[in-house]
Amino acid sequence: MDIDVLGTLAVREQGICVTPTAPKPRQLLALLALQADRAVPVDMLIEELWGAEPPRSARPTLQTYVLHLRELIGGALERGGADRGSVRDVLVTVPGGYLLRRGEGTTDLLEFERLAGEGYRAMDAEDFPAAAGRLREALALWRGSALAGVHAGPHLAAQIKRLEENRLCALDQRIDAELRLGRHRELLAELTVLVGRYPDHERLCGQYMTALCRSGRRSEALSAYQRLRTTLVRTLGLEPSAALRKLQRSILLSGPQGVPAAAASGAGRLAPVG
Repeated sequence: MDIDVLGTLAVREQGICVTPTAPKPRQLLALLALQADRAVPVDMLIEELWGAEPPRSARPTLQTYVLHLRELIGGALERGGADRGSVRDVLVTVPGGYLLRRGEGTTDLLEFERLAGEGYRAMDAEDFPAAAGRLREALALWRGSALAGVHAGPHLAAQIKRLEENRLCALDQRIDAELRLGRHRELLAELTVLVGRYPDHERLCGQYMTALCRSGRRSEALSAYQRLRTTLVRTLGLEPSAALRKLQRSILLSGPQGVPAAAASGAGRLAPVG
């Protein structure tokens, strides 16, 4: 079974799509797919689908949704030339829950984690070309927001948040690697979009400031700092971190070539205003 979650949910058996269109079966499959090869308790599935106060019919309705998924998987197995009867070996009933077996299939999430891990290790080894390349490959697997189009209950919402944070971490490290390679001018357009999308993200702001300063746009770098500070003070009552304040001072005191790419990395804890 091939599973894609880094964008619109896509689950394929024997190369045939088995992703349901109905919202709740789709939501059920999304949670099982994210936990592929691990048992998911019935109580967790019910809470995901109906929240903290499920209807009395929740368990039999869940069984109906599982039956629907098995029908889709069984049809794909039959069309792909496999034994339709093996569907219960793919979507397995286990004590207290269900388990979706991936078998020899692929998953974009595991591939993302593999490539990102290689990128992080290359960063630790200061092999910045390899780090940038691996992290770029990892990020290319994303086709949009995680599980786009799937209604998210409490468990999926937590998983989606984790995935998006992992994506942002890989993006941050890839940009850092490319700054260290002197690609500040090439990054400016991308960073302009990113700081607009994440107006209170310190690391991205620091990278944007560094790219601007190294491109001879010192005043714009300082303006970016002031915009971030205004956002943090107004929305959170917090000052920028010590790391970002240090970067601002280094820009004030030096010319465009005086700010190292590394200065943008590692925004520390935010400090309260006052």
